[in-house]
Amino acid sequence: QASFGSFKEAARRADKTFPLTSGEINIDVGAHLQGLSQAQVKMDDPDLTCHIEISHQGVFVYTEKVPGPGGLPVGSNERAVSLLSSGIDSPVASYKIMKRGVQLSFVHFHSQPYTNKNSQRNTEELVNLLTRHQYKSTLYLVPFVEIQKQIMTIAPTGYRVILYRRYMFRIAESLAKSDGALALVTGENVGQVASQTLSNMRAIEEVTTLPILRPLAGDNKEEIIIDARKIGTYETSIEPYEDCCTVFVPKHPETRADLDKIREIEANLDIDELYEQTVAQTEVKQFTF
Repeated sequence: QASFGSFKEAARRADKTFPLTSGEINIDVGAHLQGLSQAQVKMDDPDLTCHIEISHQGVFVYTEKVPGPGGLPVGSNERAVSLLSSGIDSPVASYKIMKRGVQLSFVHFHSQPYTNKNSQRNTEELVNLLTRHQYKSTLYLVPFVEIQKQIMTIAPTGYRVILYRRYMFRIAESLAKSDGALALVTGENVGQVASQTLSNMRAIEEVTTLPILRPLAGDNKEEIIIDARKIGTYETSIEPYEDCCTVFVPKHPETRADLDKIREIEANLDIDELYEQTVAQTEVKQFTF
């Protein structure tokens, strides 16, 4: 006894060498199904639609369409590097860009031994989860603490986070160029934290020539959390961790950066050698799905 009272056939013939047309397939298969089920053929709003797709790879028969994420095939839109923390936002931002066909590598900045390894462990798990969507990934683990310490000795407290971020972007751009990547990706969201005001974003991105992709720029936090749950990164992102900015962040960071002042501060920093050492000491890990 059939579990449906009405049905229709919906054939599609991508392989035009197949001897029957779509209409002929519908008639033949429909008659066969009706004989087996005694169900009524109904073209509008049937209980069941039997889809048949005929391609060069074979014949596919199904009765249900499951919506996928949409987007473009992995790798169809070249490469980018995502600045990945172990928080909620940057994994969602990465996923959204991957969904547009961009192959991502990831860079994570840590302050060990001043922080524990939770941030690195969580980040590796996030990369492992994201790699399901692009099959293989590279993660760069950057030891950032010496640069932070040098900035802390010279810079006014309010400007430290902005300076940290400027050097992160410089390093990320260097890694991106060696990786053949054409853009950087961040989880920045306008106004969410002090470093993400428009003035500060402008000051931070001044140091790179690559475009900065910010897919979460206009999202509310609740929207980002919904997406994180949907892609399976939320539970990992809320695990306790110390990242390289939260440990060394001042209580009252600057929200409207003065570019001239930033350039003046950087002119007094002796970081060139530290920068080269940091890039040279970066650890590289590979992930496959």
